[in-house]
Amino acid sequence: MKYMIASDIHGSAYYCQKMLDAYKNEKADRLILLGDILYHGPRNDLPKEYNPKKVIEMLNELKDDILCVRGNCEAEVDQMVLKFPVLADYAIMNTDSRMIFITHGHKFNEQNLPPLHKGDILLHGHTHVPKCTEHENYIYMNPGSVSLPKENSHHGYMTLENNTFLWKNLDGKVIHNS
Repeated sequence: MKYMIASDIHGSAYYCQKMLDAYKNEKADRLILLGDILYHGPRNDLPKEYNPKKVIEMLNELKDDILCVRGNCEAEVDQMVLKFPVLADYAIMNTDSRMIFITHGHKFNEQNLPPLHKGDILLHGHTHVPKCTEHENYIYMNPGSVSLPKENSHHGYMTLENNTFLWKNLDGKVIHNS
């Protein structure tokens, strides 16, 4: 199974469409969204083509493909308009060899770890910076941001297939692998 992992769309119809084009090109089986779907948040500028209603329409068309966790910008009203669950603080995914703890990153993160075993993966967005850091007891991964990348990073996402993670820009070019 192939997963595409993305975070921090922040209501940008422009970048949401680019993300969905990449999802189609990747031929992924599922789209994992790490939160901050509709609202830009008080600390961020408005992203290009800010249009949460359009983002709702685009994502609802893929409702059966999406696994989403709640970001710090999600509210209960968002669940009223999105046709897939968006209010879980985390999700757990098991591969053959390890657990992946999926969350947004504002509650569980490198400073506030969830329960992990050696080799498990903490996967979150929130910082808008793509990252892969191997710690002594776990691995931290972040796809960066679809619409508002920070620290001179790219607009991008990750894929997971056959226990291999790839970080890509929205054109599908591989930036990093693990």
